[in-house]
Amino acid sequence: MKYALLIYSSPEARNRHDESVLAEYEAIAAAPGILGGEALQPVESATTVRVANGQALLTDGPFVAAKEYLGGFYLLEADNLDAATAMAARIPAARLGGAIEVRPIVER
Repeated sequence: MKYALLIYSSPEARNRHDESVLAEYEAIAAAPGILGGEALQPVESATTVRVANGQALLTDGPFVAAKEYLGGFYLLEADNLDAATAMAARIPAARLGGAIEVRPIVER
C-alpha cells in the first residue's frame, strides 16, 4: 500500500534545521520504500484558489492561519500502517515540535 507522509511544522522550526537534521531528511529520502517526496517553499509563497460563480478567486498565502503548516511530504510504499508510522516517526519534524500525518493513497 502507498502512503503519503505529510510533514507539518512551524515556520520557525523549519528555519532552525541544521546540517544534521537536513542529513536525516536526505537519509529518509533514500530509504527503501520511499518513492519520492519534496520540501515545499515557505507558506508565504502559497496561493489559495477557490472557484465561485465560475470565476477563480486567488488569495495570497494559506487559507487559514495556523501554528503548523504543510512543509513537505514523502510518498512511501509499505506493507501496512505500522510500517508507515514507523517511517513517519523517523522524520525529524515529528520530534522537533511538528507532526507527520500518515494518509493512505487511493489506489486505482
